[in-house]
Amino acid sequence: MNFIKKSWAGVLLCLIIAVPSFFLGKLLPIVGGPVFAILLGMIITFFIKGKLREQVNPGITFTSKKILQYAVVLLGFGLNLTSIIQVGGQSLPIILATITTSLVISFVLYKLMKMPSKISTLIGVGSSICGGSAIAATAPVIDADDEEIAQSISVIFLFNILAALIFPMLGGLLGLSNEGFALFAGTAVNDTSSVTAAASSWDGMHPGANTLDGATIVKLTRTLAIIPITLCLALYRTRKAKKQSTGSETKVSLKKIFPFFIIFFVLASVITTVSVSLGVPNSFFSPLKELSKFFIIMAMAAIGLNTNIVKLIKSGGKPIFMGLCCWIGISGVSLVMQHILGIW
Repeated sequence: MNFIKKSWAGVLLCLIIAVPSFFLGKLLPIVGGPVFAILLGMIITFFIKGKLREQVNPGITFTSKKILQYAVVLLGFGLNLTSIIQVGGQSLPIILATITTSLVISFVLYKLMKMPSKISTLIGVGSSICGGSAIAATAPVIDADDEEIAQSISVIFLFNILAALIFPMLGGLLGLSNEGFALFAGTAVNDTSSVTAAASSWDGMHPGANTLDGATIVKLTRTLAIIPITLCLALYRTRKAKKQSTGSETKVSLKKIFPFFIIFFVLASVITTVSVSLGVPNSFFSPLKELSKFFIIMAMAAIGLNTNIVKLIKSGGKPIFMGLCCWIGISGVSLVMQHILGIW
């Protein structure tokens, strides 16, 4: 009861922002609900001062941390591991090459430009795997703050828009086949909504191409990388915390520092895979997938409410440059790998 008394106002505020953001995201999938939620949150926070701020803060914090973790767990119900691996197997070499490229570029630029490590990790992971969903899964693991999450989501959003607009024309100029463009969109575009937008544009330019299904499957295969990467980051963080505590009187609690919600995310994926193999239709899990998307939007609203938009714009140069380099690197490697494999 004490928790409800402290947190209800902030959770309700995030919910009020999330509802229109969710529907706006449906109307404009190229932008997406999370981006609308962050923007609305950053605008509304200007009007929340004094006692009102104190009243909503606990609920905002709960939503940006815990609701985000619940969203990631529910995200697992959208992953049927068997079908994705079977259908998306052909794209695996390209996916591995693009993910490696993005992570290496973000690490090198983090060192060269002396950028904050958490923003660099979020941009690298968001660019290489699945945009906002990967950032949502990774942020709690590395304990990123709200401004770091907002910055990373903003960078990913920028290059999502550019990819959805540019890639169909670029694919035509390069002479990509329908299969080649499906692989290109699925491996080089950050977010699932923008993959869908790019593939739909291509299908509109090439009647009968039907690249949408292929691009979506490649993207879902790429999404599987969330599992090993978040687990590796979780183990690294746990090991680092234990190492730092060596020789001190403070004992490290594994329960406090290890993000167990990632284990539940993996378990949700396994439950989906086993259930579908036993005859449960994929549509059975659709409501949980939708709830996951809505929870992510709620969490992004909370992150927007905790973000200083002026500071975000002032500090945006380096993250945008890193996102640009990752985007160019992934796009180039995707095309080169297709050429090497004889697809293009």
